[in-house]
Amino acid sequence: MTETAIKQGRMAELVRYFLRLGFLGFGGPVALVGQMERELVDDKKWLTKEQMREAIAICQSLPGPLAIQVGIYIAWLRCGFWGAWAGGWAFILPNFVIVAALGALYVYLGDLQPVTAIFYGVSPAVIALILHSCYRLTKLGMEDWLQWGIAAVCLAVTVILQAEVALLFIGAGLVGILYYGSLFKRTSATLPAIIVVPAVAAPIAPVATGSVLGKLLLFFLKAGSMTFGSGLVIVPFLEQGLVQQYGWLDERQFLIAVAVGMISPGPVVITATFVGYLVAGFWGSVVSTIGIFLPSFLLVLIVAPLLARHRGNANVQGFVKGAYAAAIGTILGACFLLGKIAIGDWLTALIGIACLAILFRWKVSNPLLIGATAVIGLIAYPILRPDWVMVH
Repeated sequence: MTETAIKQGRMAELVRYFLRLGFLGFGGPVALVGQMERELVDDKKWLTKEQMREAIAICQSLPGPLAIQVGIYIAWLRCGFWGAWAGGWAFILPNFVIVAALGALYVYLGDLQPVTAIFYGVSPAVIALILHSCYRLTKLGMEDWLQWGIAAVCLAVTVILQAEVALLFIGAGLVGILYYGSLFKRTSATLPAIIVVPAVAAPIAPVATGSVLGKLLLFFLKAGSMTFGSGLVIVPFLEQGLVQQYGWLDERQFLIAVAVGMISPGPVVITATFVGYLVAGFWGSVVSTIGIFLPSFLLVLIVAPLLARHRGNANVQGFVKGAYAAAIGTILGACFLLGKIAIGDWLTALIGIACLAILFRWKVSNPLLIGATAVIGLIAYPILRPDWVMVH
């Protein structure tokens, strides 16, 4: 078999895998990364544990949705530059189709009443999926007391400020350099590249004039450029812009958009597709999807080649270890904040505890767990109708 045929075969296999993951991957960024780690490291042997840990830490250190970035990075390792584009958009495509269809249903049918009931049952299951996946990630890359200390500090800061602080990742990376790296060796050129990328990406901002499509594109480019690691923490930013600044959605529509993002497979930031459809129809969903995900492709493809050249540098490895610990802490912090919304009564608490116990005891597929809890929500919500769903 020729080298060209081997590359084409790998590309096709890569696209098939990410299409499947896009259709069946539930549970948010950490659950998706955990699923990739299990399937691509343990089962398919596409990459090593060290490469997976490196991918998570570097992608967590950059703005943008974690799961998509890790997928792009893995695709780059497997099939190069064009593999990254093919694998990344294959990952996104199923989510786009599903959520754009839900947006069309909402616009043309006027409402999606079952979404609230489904969200009631699914949201505590999502919390359980995040916690279980975070446990798997700690086993993958948490090695000593310093990393646990960094994670604890980042957890506390995230909970206290009720937001994910981008500088935590940079600061944790610098602490990692000081402890694991060498102060007496010249720092690799890779590290400044990693640090300055967020600063370069951040100034992108929405404008007050121009077409609605242009405003949508720039707004979601900003969201994709400034949201670090977890799609879950994008919610306050979106609420401020979509509801308060532009008035494109009211509070109830925004809640439905967030629920759709959470119950659909793939990354939570696919909420952008639903919002885009509500604001400007099909082309609104297209430009919003491009806006939210395009920065991830550009940032990962800029950083990954630099990282590959200097993978053995002690300072780069120290940065990766520090940033990885910060990722664990901030994800747990975001999970705590989201849990305050997701768990509001005895039944949602019971669902969350039961799902967590099931995940630790048995290998249950994410779609099966999500489907079961969605059914519970559809049955229980019309009976209980707790006030917390309407308040939050």
